[in-house]
Amino acid sequence: MLASRNNCQDLRVVRMTPLGGGEGAPPLFELVLSPPGWDFRPGQFVMVRPPEWGLDLVWGRPLSIADVREDGLRLLVQAIGRGTRRLSELRPGQVVTVWGPLGNSFAVEPDKPTLLLAGGIGIAPFVGYARRHPKPENVTLLFGHRLPAESYPLADFGGLRKAEAVREQNPEQLARFIDHLGQTMRGYAHGGLVLACGPEPFLRTVRKLALTLKARAQLSLENRMACGVGACLGCVARNGKDQLVQTCTHGPVFWAEDVFLSEDAAPQGGKP
Repeated sequence: MLASRNNCQDLRVVRMTPLGGGEGAPPLFELVLSPPGWDFRPGQFVMVRPPEWGLDLVWGRPLSIADVREDGLRLLVQAIGRGTRRLSELRPGQVVTVWGPLGNSFAVEPDKPTLLLAGGIGIAPFVGYARRHPKPENVTLLFGHRLPAESYPLADFGGLRKAEAVREQNPEQLARFIDHLGQTMRGYAHGGLVLACGPEPFLRTVRKLALTLKARAQLSLENRMACGVGACLGCVARNGKDQLVQTCTHGPVFWAEDVFLSEDAAPQGGKP
């Protein structure tokens, strides 16, 4: 079943596994929660909040769904802020409130060459995408990261046509990665599909290249969210019609030409 409603339920922590950390990047964890009883579409997310947060941290935290398997709901947590640091301290048996699956999803076009572009924790939604794709031999992953490669779930991409991980620890390595990214995207400019998830500077680069190359590209935004259901207007982005829309309900996945990012030159005279 593909859930179209927003389930809100309490799930137990099955395990919290440290994956890597240090070396200039916040620590990364895999959080597995008890089976939620629903399926999802890759690109969707959930909101997660432990009840014991009380009034100290009122809002949940949005996390991309990595996958749903027999052992439970798989999520990646990078301890960047106060909320995600608290999530990384969860232990087996603790209960968290989860609502989801939320948002839209990535396009799946089985017969088209598909390029997955991931930056850091932006690899999370592609775990389930790669495993569920009807023709993984048509899918390639290009992944830029700061932690050692073994810190990420790269084993989940073994069935793809190609999976390439490039470490970027300094400006020179980052510049080389961006050049490589542009060269790779050129191969998908005509008749291919490009999907990207990662930090906003990474998405700005992908968007600019996609528009220049006229490549069909979707971007998954990692905006801050509070409610996850479109009520609080805390995660708005500007769409291609120069309108402010909620990322949680209209996204988080947008076609590159249908969204403006923070440093893009949006049209003048936009609606408030």
